[in-house]
Amino acid sequence: MAIRVFLLLLLFLSSAIVSFSLYEDQAGLADWHQRYIGKVKHAVFHTQKTGRKRVIVSTEENVVASLDLRHGEIFWRHVLGTKDAIDGVGIALGKYVITLSSEGSTLRAWNLPDGQMVWETALSSAHHSKSLLSVPINLKVDKDYPITVFGGGYLHAVSAIDGEVLWEKDFTAEGFEVQRVLQPLGSTVIYVLGFVNLSEAVVYQIDSKIGEVVAQKSMVFPGGFSGEISSVSSDKVVVLDSKKSILVTIGFIDGDISFQKTPVSDLVENSGNAEILSPLLSNMLAVKVNKRTIFVKVGGEGKLEVVDSLSDETAMSDSLPVADDQEAFASVHHEGSKIHLMVKLVNELDNVLLRETIQMDQHRGRVHKVFMNNYIRTDRSNGFRALIVMEDHSLLLLQQGAIVWSREEGLASVTDVTTAELPVEKDGVSVAKVEHTLFEWLKGHVLKLKGSLLLASPEDVVAIQELRVKSSGKNKLTRDHNGFRKLILALTRAGKLFALHTGDGRIVWSMLLKSQACERPNGISLYQWQVPHHHAMDKNPSVLVVGRCGSDSSAPGVLSFVDVYTGKKITSSDIGHSVVQVLPLPFTDSTEQRLHLIADTVGHVHLYPKTSEALSIFQREFQNIYWYTVGADDGIIRGHVMKSSCSGETADEYCFTTRELWTVVFPSESEKIISTLTRKPNEVVHTQAKVNTDQDLLYKYVSRNLLFVATVSPKGAGEIGSVTPEESSLVVYLIDTITGRILHRLSHQGCQGPVHAVFSENWVVYHYFNLRAHKYEVTVVEIYDQSRAENKNVWKLILGKHNLTAPITSYSRPEVFTKSQSYFFAQSVKTIAVTSTAKGITSKQLLIGTIGDQILALDKRFVDPRRTLNPSQAEKEEGIIPLTDSLPIIPQSYVTHSHRVEGLKGIVTAPSKLESTTHVFAYGVDLFYTRLAPSKTYDSLTDDFSYALLLITIVALVAAIYITWALSEKKELSEKWR
Repeated sequence: MAIRVFLLLLLFLSSAIVSFSLYEDQAGLADWHQRYIGKVKHAVFHTQKTGRKRVIVSTEENVVASLDLRHGEIFWRHVLGTKDAIDGVGIALGKYVITLSSEGSTLRAWNLPDGQMVWETALSSAHHSKSLLSVPINLKVDKDYPITVFGGGYLHAVSAIDGEVLWEKDFTAEGFEVQRVLQPLGSTVIYVLGFVNLSEAVVYQIDSKIGEVVAQKSMVFPGGFSGEISSVSSDKVVVLDSKKSILVTIGFIDGDISFQKTPVSDLVENSGNAEILSPLLSNMLAVKVNKRTIFVKVGGEGKLEVVDSLSDETAMSDSLPVADDQEAFASVHHEGSKIHLMVKLVNELDNVLLRETIQMDQHRGRVHKVFMNNYIRTDRSNGFRALIVMEDHSLLLLQQGAIVWSREEGLASVTDVTTAELPVEKDGVSVAKVEHTLFEWLKGHVLKLKGSLLLASPEDVVAIQELRVKSSGKNKLTRDHNGFRKLILALTRAGKLFALHTGDGRIVWSMLLKSQACERPNGISLYQWQVPHHHAMDKNPSVLVVGRCGSDSSAPGVLSFVDVYTGKKITSSDIGHSVVQVLPLPFTDSTEQRLHLIADTVGHVHLYPKTSEALSIFQREFQNIYWYTVGADDGIIRGHVMKSSCSGETADEYCFTTRELWTVVFPSESEKIISTLTRKPNEVVHTQAKVNTDQDLLYKYVSRNLLFVATVSPKGAGEIGSVTPEESSLVVYLIDTITGRILHRLSHQGCQGPVHAVFSENWVVYHYFNLRAHKYEVTVVEIYDQSRAENKNVWKLILGKHNLTAPITSYSRPEVFTKSQSYFFAQSVKTIAVTSTAKGITSKQLLIGTIGDQILALDKRFVDPRRTLNPSQAEKEEGIIPLTDSLPIIPQSYVTHSHRVEGLKGIVTAPSKLESTTHVFAYGVDLFYTRLAPSKTYDSLTDDFSYALLLITIVALVAAIYITWALSEKKELSEKWR
């Protein structure tokens, strides 16, 4: 009977399928997911008495979302495509959220409570133009008020109920640019104001019911317009002239056009160029001049008068009605760590309805935008709340003198990521003190035992998960012996640096870049600057943040050095030259500061840090420093080498000139560069040798100087399917960046980009589209060193005649050969990464960011070029998988589980101290972090290991041994008495 049970158990285990899934109570222990929306550019409040109070926002990341006004949580959101920018947002019929996107060509309605799409309408579009959305404000849900939309040269009236286009009017006349579409309250006439060649004002009167032109008037303005315009009423706009020195009031009462000119110098003495600001104020406009914001009142006949003046750092909201015939607006400005909020009446600026000063927890920069909402208090007076967007893209709600909630939306636009170690925990000092009594210890192990025996109730499962989080110590601010606790340093587009804890994703510290040369530099890239080792543990590590004063590549650069542990800026310098490329060098000085070269636009490179020690180290390696530049526009890759010191009065001893060493030119009529990639400079390769299935020894061609280049025919550089297979071809190259020598070239006829690739050790995997097969493909190329094939001779090894002792140089022509294989892949890809471990021993996994914004972990064995249809016994023993035409997509292999990293942009991996485990961080609009063990955790016990069950097993075995021994002794004694 026992033999039968054993055989049945063996049969069951042999037929079991290996699963990579998690138990329900294990989710969230080693991973976290954070949802964001991005920098807000439109906001509409919905605060009716019934239903939840919310605010509808659209962002620069093409997100439309509904936020809870009480806590700032996301009720619902939708992330539109990268080319589907949102132009306007409104609420129609009290129940639909209306969004206009894609330059006025797409109009959508979303259900207000749950965000489900109600209807979508594609509108006619002929050319690029301003996109204007006008949603009528009404409280009658049962009556349809048409939505007025202008975009692409067409004016449309669309039904808010079903999205039907009621009528459209063509305004694509040559030179005519529509600036405003206005409809007075209660009128059936729509006024369309525009300019012809920025010199003639034209006003159309259109019947809002049928879309016919009732009247048309035009008038030429001799000075011409600049295009900056502000609507001050239903029949007046104010615009700047072409020299931005005259404010022109354009009136179009009953269709008759009139001009009223007011020089800015008449309003402000010693005025320079003026700028009309965006807030919409009733019979008033805001103008920025001489670093001040002036409020200009528009009289009945278009006469302008200055009524107030504020600092240029003040942000203002649109005006909104607060009482009968009265409108108010909010102005917000910051002063240090304080926010000053004022609400004034538009017609009586001396009448301040609200004045508040609010303390911020940290410096967030200037206030960029303000959206105001009013409500009725219990005493029937007007209350106000303000939604403000800060310079670091954060979103704050101010109400009753306090910050109700805040959201760090800058993390939705991460541009660069690196990792750093936490400080070492000192003896006798614990960051998180956790007291465990004997009863708590026993209770925890009893719960774990119940979970292992599948006897735990739902309440026990929750308790087990809480105990695991509490006992793991993963949220401590000190490093652990496994290397699981780290800091993720993320640089955002706003120029703010965040330090995130890998334990729970919380923000440990943040810092906004500052510069004396410009108001706010833009962050470019992030580099490790100083990483002290064990002999210098008294110093904190630091990172280098490279910024630029402007979006142009010729703008001067800014360097900021930040302490990793504290987040404080050590120093900042305006370097006085541009930043085109940053080259980290593999050299450090006595203080562990890494040397960097920064190339500028004039062909010079500059050494940092600017110390005599760094200069002497650099001069010793002067002849061994090479780098390359890629000109994607002209199709030329250039190799550079150091030449000499710079000459000139402004040059210092840390500036050097360069010379061009080699060039690789791709003919513009046949090839266009679409992707380039190199290996990670800090990647660890465990061994260069690889044993083949026939016991043959292959040597990996491992070089840090290899460059992967993908080119496509010019016609195939567009969207997928825009060309025929005969018109497009994809070619990939492996180029040595020291000599410019092309080591390998592979052509894919009838294929097209975009190309996403990953380069590791001696192999590269890239993803593209096959036009002939109408499928995506993945190709792997492995490169081996043929010149070391003779090293298998033992006698040469003993006599020292093998070429391993010879110095390796890129100038000796390498004898390489490659192995490649292509597979179909069922999904489009956004990005590809590869796992990295401390020693490079663990098997690697490809981390594929799919079009569905999830991350798929694919074993590298699936893209092994040695796969065959019928592998031999030796190949099976090596683990080679039988060849198939497609790569498998296993649902359990999604490391993001059920989460989606919306707007996925990149995946970063970093090794832990355990060889089996790697850190994975993905960023886009959302953030996601997890730990992976590609070959399982073979070097450690899992967190949910049941020590209680182990103890019970040991006790049971000892008891069984003792009982067996006692029975054996008794039996032996009885046999002796016989």
